[in-house]
Amino acid sequence: MTTRERAYAKASNQRANQYTEMWIVGTPEDLAVMIHAASQTGRLVFVSAPHQMGGDDTRHRRYLRLRTR
Repeated sequence: MTTRERAYAKASNQRANQYTEMWIVGTPEDLAVMIHAASQTGRLVFVSAPHQMGGDDTRHRRYLRLRTR
């Protein structure tokens, strides 16, 4: 691996490590509280639209991307 390739790989890893991605599951009210808290701290980068779990389960799931720093 050349010096340039090592530098690029290190920079790519640092960019990738700046975010945490997760699915959260809960009632719409619980999800709203979690998303509000993440947005107030300035860590919220992206939040998906709510998706129902399916069947007779009334919970929803949402995808979040948060800054780690």
